[in-house]
Amino acid sequence: MKLAIIGLGNIAQKAYLPVITQIPGLDLLFCTRDKNTLKKLSQLYRIEQLYSDYRALIKAEVDAVMIHSSTASHREIATFFLQQGIPTFVDKPLADNAFDCERLYELAAKHQQPLYLGFNRRFIPLYNQYLPALQNTQEHSSLLSLRWEKNRFNQAGDIRSFIFDDFIHPLDSVNLNAKNNLDDVYLTWQFKGQQLARLDVQWQQQNTLLHASMNRVYGMTKERISGSYENCAFEFDSFVSGKCWQDNQESVITLPDWTPMLTGKGFTAMIDDWLGVVEKGKLAPLVVERNLATHQLAELICRKILG
Repeated sequence: MKLAIIGLGNIAQKAYLPVITQIPGLDLLFCTRDKNTLKKLSQLYRIEQLYSDYRALIKAEVDAVMIHSSTASHREIATFFLQQGIPTFVDKPLADNAFDCERLYELAAKHQQPLYLGFNRRFIPLYNQYLPALQNTQEHSSLLSLRWEKNRFNQAGDIRSFIFDDFIHPLDSVNLNAKNNLDDVYLTWQFKGQQLARLDVQWQQQNTLLHASMNRVYGMTKERISGSYENCAFEFDSFVSGKCWQDNQESVITLPDWTPMLTGKGFTAMIDDWLGVVEKGKLAPLVVERNLATHQLAELICRKILG
């Protein structure tokens, strides 16, 4: 498979390249406008096919592309490759507004190509082992509550970038049923000056209470996930360990020793899933529905806060 990586910034270097470059059978092409980065990474990973303009990748007859550039560039680049009939992966968010997301999925449907979004938290192995509802919506009926809390130190920010670039992770992680409206949603927020500092979104889906939370004026950068079933509860304060309370007893749960960090964070399984989607040539309708719904819900939250 000839796979082009477009955008070689921080997230690509930290989370994707260490995994992708170890997968056999991939013929990789690197693309970025930063010549120094292109040279450095081509030497590090021994990649010979290098491009500074993503449009030139068409001549290379790539089988698929992965877009890791800035959010503002996602619509333009994804549009180009979908129109060429090429499977496309985009780091979350797909765009910073729901309208562009909807147009891109309409374009993907028109050209019958998968448009995949990089929500790695859907694939964290420790969470999915003990909270199977996160990946299998048919398993969620017995889930009583799910709270996903993602906090940062001293990073209050612009409303739209706060929600689409960061808060979208906990929001999507609790959006198990692809909710795309604010009906029966309890929404609270706080500002620090003119910047958004905290946001909490909570609703109930049948018997399950769902809560996404982000505080960007917290004491430290930290993520915490908790879920409960009848007489059984779990809490995770990292991607590799947590606690279980059951039968009135507490136990510690962990990933196996020597589990690679990026596997623990879900990137390995997500990339494997993406490559499987490319091979099949299509993305499951329920995944498309959830991808769209999360962005639509984020848009409504933005508008609510902006008044």
